[in-house]
Parts: sequence; C-alpha cells; structure tokens
Amino acid sequence: MTRTTRIRAALVTATAVVTAATVTVGVSAAGSEKHAKPSKPTEKQIAALFDGWNSALRTGDAEIVADRYAADAVLLPTVSNKVRTDRAGIVDYFEHFLHNKPVGKKVQTIVDVLDRDSAIDTGVYAFTLTDPDTGRKRVVEARYTYEYEKRDGVWKIVNHHSSAMPEG
Repeated sequence: MTRTTRIRAALVTATAVVTAATVTVGVSAAGSEKHAKPSKPTEKQIAALFDGWNSALRTGDAEIVADRYAADAVLLPTVSNKVRTDRAGIVDYFEHFLHNKPVGKKVQTIVDVLDRDSAIDTGVYAFTLTDPDTGRKRVVEARYTYEYEKRDGVWKIVNHHSSAMPEG
C-alpha cells in the first residue's frame, strides 16, 4: 500500500468514526428529549382547573363532579357540617348541593404551583344558587382552597375547603 493510499484510508476511517459518533450523539440527544421531565404547570393552567370543576357542577350529576376528586380526597364543604373523606360522602354532598343549580365564578384567585404534580389554588368564589321551589336566585361568596395532585396523568382535587364569607 502506498503512502497516499494509507493516508486516504486513514482519512476515510477517521471520517467514518466522526460521522458515527455524531449520529450516535444526535440519536441520544433526541431520545433524551422524550424522557425529559415534564415542566411545571403554569399558574393559569392550575387556575383553569376550576373551570372543569364548575362545568361538572352544571351537568347536575354528582358522580361527574365526584370524578374531579381523588379517591382519598377530603372535602370540607360550604353548606354541610360533615367532613367528606370518601367518594360516597362527596357524591352525597353534591347530590344535595346540585339541587340549587350552582354556577360558580372566581372573584379572586392565588395559585401556588408546588412542583410538576402538585399545586394549590386559594381565593374567593361566588355562587349563584337558584331555589328549586321558588326559582329565586341568590349569590353566596365563599373562601376556597383546592389542593391538586396529578395522578396517573390527570389533575385531581385531593383537598377542597370552602367556607361562606363570615361578613357576607
């Protein structure tokens, strides 16, 4: 083999090694994007979870509302003295509450995103309630706290506290 042939062979081999290394690094980098940790949700995304819950209320179906809660959720409801600690208790509460056709609206919200799988939304909301017998509407303001956790890829309410405004 001549000197020129050896130099060409060395250059071809070096080029092949560099090309293979570049492709391997590119594939590894692309693959790592798939396994990158999901980013934290925004405050706006967490605040919007209320909209889904409020839409569930409008269905008038207590089971659909209860689906928004984790199986081990705690509900400290506005118009009941009972602490609800299981799905049956949460469904029971909403079966009664939904008779008033509640429509909620946030008045003030403060969101704290704890990490990619948990957040707290606190503030004040107002509910327009309709008396099922008279059709008369009234608005009730209440303080609220929702604690959310993402479980199996779905945001669930794990703790919900609501209490009527003491000066209202």
